[in-house]
Amino acid sequence: MYEFKNDFKTDIEFVDSQHKRLFDIADKIYLLLNDEFSIDKYDKILDLIEELKDYTSFHFSAEEKYMESINYKDLSSQKEEHKLFIKKLDEIDFNDLDNNQDNYIKDILSFVNSWLINHIYEKDKLIPKQNI
Repeated sequence: MYEFKNDFKTDIEFVDSQHKRLFDIADKIYLLLNDEFSIDKYDKILDLIEELKDYTSFHFSAEEKYMESINYKDLSSQKEEHKLFIKKLDEIDFNDLDNNQDNYIKDILSFVNSWLINHIYEKDKLIPKQNI
């Protein structure tokens, strides 16, 4: 369902590669939501949240270092949005998640979907490609 398409390319090779990985994680979340054979998805949800947190932390760090290296004018705004993304994941109530698993998967998927579309398409595509 989730596929990294040319519309999302920044033409910064490492950024595009990392964004593709974020699309892959979103696809895993989507597949879990639609997995009719898993009744208790709690552990799988935790694993996906952890994978998402770990990978976005890695990606945000790499992306921010690149933006610093080219003196990108919108770096502070990017850092703030990255921080808010991680904060949203950190604020997940795991007790409530256990009781409302499918709703949480839907919320996480909606959040990630919005991020992929809005942040990458509207913000990251503005980062200039520069040989460093």
